[in-house]
Amino acid sequence: MSKQDRLNRILELVIERGSVEVEEAAHILDVSPATIRRDFDALSARQLLNRTHGGASATGGSFNLPLTYKVAKDDEIKKRIAALAANMVKRYQVVGINGGTTATEVARALAASAEFSPGGDTERPPLTVVTNALNIATELTVRNQIRIVVTGGVARAQSYELTGPFAESVLEEVIIDVAFLGVEGLHPDTGAAAAYEDEARVNHMIASRAKKVVVVADSSKFDKRSFAAIKPFSEIDVIITDAGIDPKVKKSLEEQGVEIVIA
Repeated sequence: MSKQDRLNRILELVIERGSVEVEEAAHILDVSPATIRRDFDALSARQLLNRTHGGASATGGSFNLPLTYKVAKDDEIKKRIAALAANMVKRYQVVGINGGTTATEVARALAASAEFSPGGDTERPPLTVVTNALNIATELTVRNQIRIVVTGGVARAQSYELTGPFAESVLEEVIIDVAFLGVEGLHPDTGAAAAYEDEARVNHMIASRAKKVVVVADSSKFDKRSFAAIKPFSEIDVIITDAGIDPKVKKSLEEQGVEIVIA
């Protein structure tokens, strides 16, 4: 069983039972208690469960997202990408973020950054985030130093993204300094793309309202076709990815004026 599968199974156990002990989980998953303790700690750090004496219990976050969405493959890569993304943002800027696992990590990195700690100009929030992702809005709402602007729209169950004309009407009224886009695929013929046309349209609008467009995607997204185009590479300023990117692809994108940042 992979680590991803194990973490998802732990969350299933916690949701089903309300709480689970270390020894009990170790027996069910056939791993050592030390491994389970590390897994509990990792999930607790993500606020997906509460650590208790000798075990773990469910928290509100345990129920918020589909399990495969919460505990993403290559999580450490996404966190590195997110950290670099957060470093691109300056105090008092307006940031646009769409939905997806990597974009969610960007939101978490921004929330944890000392750059946006309370203080200074009390009339201006240190950071404003415009998002169509309900899970991102929920996580950031408790951060008093961050102003959250959420689009309206119809929620897509698998990604928690709001889409449709209500979302688009809100985006028509905002000005964004930096847009961070998670994508389904990056292909020479289509540029950045999403799996669904309604998501792609809202993502396109987030990018169109931004002075700077940054795609956040691990290297598995390259040379991958997806259904609905968001932006061609000519309209993308930066792509933050990992060292798995093909050097030829990297060179080609740089020749087209896209800055490639390796996490």
